[in-house]
Amino acid sequence: QVKLVESGGGLVQAGGSHRLSCKASGMTFSINIRAWYRQVPGRERELVAEIRRSGFTQYAASVKDRFTISRDNATNTIFYLQMNRLTPDDTAVYYCYVRKTNDPHTPYWGQGTQVTVST
Repeated sequence: QVKLVESGGGLVQAGGSHRLSCKASGMTFSINIRAWYRQVPGRERELVAEIRRSGFTQYAASVKDRFTISRDNATNTIFYLQMNRLTPDDTAVYYCYVRKTNDPHTPYWGQGTQVTVST
């Protein structure tokens, strides 16, 4: 089992920056994919950014060039989402997510953290 805990949510002014963190604990070996998703009421959860063990990253078109996903290579248990030039459209509950190489059909999710961008 893997437990994920997000931190860093809060209220941010439009145009500002903010960073979310996700700490993984438990059986964290073989984590292959680390990602951030977000969800607003009435809409499906959407992928924001993903980083693979190889270092490959991909981003939703709406956040590309504004958001950066990264991982702490020293601990291999924490990863981040740096969000710049935030807009009210970025307001959502953000969830971190991992998937393991040896258990590809089991997704692990954090509890979610609210990010609200004010005008």
